[in-house]
Amino acid sequence: MNPTTLPIKQALISVFDKSGLDSLCIKLKECGTKIYSTGGTAQHLKDKGFEITPIESVTQFPEMMDGRVKTLHPKVFGGILARRNVFEDLSAAQSHHIPLFDLVVVNLYPFWDHLNDTREVQAKFVDIGGPSMLRAAAKNSISVTVLSSAQDYIEFINEIEKHQGTTQEFRYSMAARTFQRTGQYDSMIAQTWAPQIQSFPSLLSLGKLTSLRYGENPHQTAAWGSFNQDWKILQGKELSYNNLLDAESAVRLNSEFTHSAVTIVKHNNPCGVASHNISIKELFEKALACDPKSAFGGIVASNREIDADAAEVMVKLFLEVIIAPSFSSAAKELFSQKKNLRLIEWSNPTANSMEVRASLGGWLIQSSDSLGVPDELKVVTSNKSLSAEIQSDLMFAWLVSKHVRSNAIVIAKNGQTLGIGAGQMARVDAVQIALEKAKGKTEGAVLSSDAFFPFRDNIDLLKGVGISGIIQPGGSQRDAEVIQACNEQNILMAFTGKRHFRH
Repeated sequence: MNPTTLPIKQALISVFDKSGLDSLCIKLKECGTKIYSTGGTAQHLKDKGFEITPIESVTQFPEMMDGRVKTLHPKVFGGILARRNVFEDLSAAQSHHIPLFDLVVVNLYPFWDHLNDTREVQAKFVDIGGPSMLRAAAKNSISVTVLSSAQDYIEFINEIEKHQGTTQEFRYSMAARTFQRTGQYDSMIAQTWAPQIQSFPSLLSLGKLTSLRYGENPHQTAAWGSFNQDWKILQGKELSYNNLLDAESAVRLNSEFTHSAVTIVKHNNPCGVASHNISIKELFEKALACDPKSAFGGIVASNREIDADAAEVMVKLFLEVIIAPSFSSAAKELFSQKKNLRLIEWSNPTANSMEVRASLGGWLIQSSDSLGVPDELKVVTSNKSLSAEIQSDLMFAWLVSKHVRSNAIVIAKNGQTLGIGAGQMARVDAVQIALEKAKGKTEGAVLSSDAFFPFRDNIDLLKGVGISGIIQPGGSQRDAEVIQACNEQNILMAFTGKRHFRH
């Protein structure tokens, strides 16, 4: 045996999540490990037939205050922190009858399951002893093995079977993983109790991590991290990295509207959106009509329940994911014909308040774009006939353009997108694409641009197509030329003073 490989003679186990614990303890029993445990964990293991030494027999102190005080004791932490190569530490442990723990198995109270509860309820799930024991064990990982999640048990069992103990490399790896988890845990509590802090470093703590099949491409690895997953998959294949990105985009766009809304997303851009007080079936058909070719293999989101009528239409198209607050029983039955189609039920979508991405070996972090429709539009053209209908369409198109990759152009009418130009390096190209998509349907429609028009050539493209109004931020050095181009065509133009770049 390698001199740095250590046997597991004594273990301390105190867990909330008891999944996989039986298999772990069977292996410890095979190794002749003496198991110390606390409260509910000890009772669980006794009920399973394992021989357990209660931690009270070590501390000579009962659990108290509804379990809040049980492991915070010198004999527990002495057994974890004692340095095996320091005579004074070992002598103190012997003098005070402190058992030396070679293994510490602890997982934390599930605070993440109570993010929407009252502060009083949440406080019950703020773990104190657990993180303390984990950090102590991780600190002393030169001699102590720490398992901070049930996900680690299989690796530990494989390590024991291979080496008849744990190697230094394994102990260090588990220690690093433990510090990551306790850091994430504290960060989660801090952000829940003081969200106004928006501490940027804490955002890098991703909560519970779930491995994905692959990233954007099959040769890339990926994982999804979350503090709270309150949506559920009703059917279909495992969600992919791209599915999660597109579903987020679709739900975010839908959340802009108080009326019923349906959004179809492809490659993280909307290719069709409709919002009005009509049925979900009709909204889906209107959204689909914007760009039916691009919708193939897309993601559909609805902000209302999907019923059988809507499902009958949707099931005819190849879709990757459908996400909605709920699905009727009849709709579920229809969708069950397509086994690979993912159905996601999310009753109360919540948008992330911050966005994080990697850049040049570091991190870019920003608050999410939460800007809605402007309180007042500044009409800058000679045509100032801002009717209620035109204003409604301008606002709709503006909200959609907020969710389209820049350079972004959206043409819309009556709460329906007619053409979308997305992600072009030149804004004039985005205008041309949107016009091509909306060909033959633009009479009386409006156009939205996520940022200002740098030249009048964008407006010159609109000659003869019937655009009635334009909404854009304004602020270009050539605003006067752009306004003049609109006046020549009698097109109303309104400035918002705010832009919606999305890169």
